[in-house]
Amino acid sequence: MDKGNLSVVSEFMLLGLCHSWNMQVLFLMIFFMLYLIIISGNIFITILIIIDPQLHSPMYFSLANLSFIDMWLSSVTTPKMLTDFLRENKTISFGGCMCQIFFVHIFGGSEMGLLVVMAYDRYVAICKPLHYSTIMSLEKCIGLVATSWTIGFVHAMSQMTVIMQLPFCGPRELDSFFCDIPLVIKLACMDSYNLGILMNADSGVLAMTCFVLLLISYTYILLIVHQSSKTGASKALSTCAAHITVVVLFFGPCIFIYVWPLSITWVDKFLAVFYSVITPLLNPAIYTLRNKDIKSAMKRFRSYYMHSKGNS
Repeated sequence: MDKGNLSVVSEFMLLGLCHSWNMQVLFLMIFFMLYLIIISGNIFITILIIIDPQLHSPMYFSLANLSFIDMWLSSVTTPKMLTDFLRENKTISFGGCMCQIFFVHIFGGSEMGLLVVMAYDRYVAICKPLHYSTIMSLEKCIGLVATSWTIGFVHAMSQMTVIMQLPFCGPRELDSFFCDIPLVIKLACMDSYNLGILMNADSGVLAMTCFVLLLISYTYILLIVHQSSKTGASKALSTCAAHITVVVLFFGPCIFIYVWPLSITWVDKFLAVFYSVITPLLNPAIYTLRNKDIKSAMKRFRSYYMHSKGNS
């Protein structure tokens, strides 16, 4: 195709979650409340870990980063979705679409790496408790977290380097509520089938590599726990349960979006909502409800707040 005859696409049309006005109003109220909970919950956990000295450990440093990532991962797509519920023409500029793709993949890739770091932290804490402070020093933890952010950045840049070079001419409708690579590639004015497989493989390899590493880590931890005392096993299982739950909730949608795409519109939209809204919503709840240290820190924070209010 002659590139000189291609018209430049300046914006894309998002078809959203549904077409019914009543359903859009209902979704607006639901997702607005969920988004407020996501932001407030993740900010609270991050601040709590920063201000409470007893939470200044490698595990909670990683957890603070996870809350920070979840907050921004949801913020990349949810505010746009909320405003589009009130609009008839759900358009997004070309630049805005590219920004969504970049930040979804940098935060998503970083979270995958971070979950591996948290699994390694639990492995050392449970399997080598006497050497934990030596192996998982705060300096090493900072280095591992920085590596997870680097992985996310490199992954996002590898995606953007390719997609920014694609020619876009006529089609501009995306049957979703945000821009993601599998849908955007289909609008390119070229045979994009092989490229789509390649780009999905890029995300799929990262997702599956991290998922396999996590499976190996937690399987080994559970085998070690099984050989230990019942008291130790119960405590270790309780500690790992939250981590395993988060891993399943996060990687499940990723695998079906990038590794084994079902290509069923309503399923793709459900997975996208789960990935960008439900998982960031559940992570704070999972960690606060099952974590004794976080519960104790919340009690200390509440007592300090009530004491300060009483003295004022």
